[in-house]
Amino acid sequence: MTAANAHPTQANAEQRYVVHRSDLPLSCPLPSMALWNSHPRVYLPIEAERECQCPYCGAHYVLED
Repeated sequence: MTAANAHPTQANAEQRYVVHRSDLPLSCPLPSMALWNSHPRVYLPIEAERECQCPYCGAHYVLED
């Protein structure tokens, strides 16, 4: 378990997440989130539109530089 995953945040706790280029490739749930109570990890294509939505949980991601 890495330091980022030592205390995972709750998956899908919010409906909008701001992510940065350092977070790419983007997946939902994010690597820092607990997976035991979430949907399967899916990778999202955010680079072109700078926004995307998870098809499983509906979380909205916005890419900021």
